[in-house]
Amino acid sequence: MLADGVRVHAPDFPPELEWIGHPAMRLSDLRGKVVILDFWTYG
Repeated sequence: MLADGVRVHAPDFPPELEWIGHPAMRLSDLRGKVVILDFWTYG
């Protein structure tokens, strides 16, 4: 949400995105579900 109260939706996943261990899905498929994001980096 922006400072002025306007809601901004996240963009959908790009169609060329490769999924590991799961068939391709859209961000809208996750609406209303609990989603855990796990970010990692190699340094």
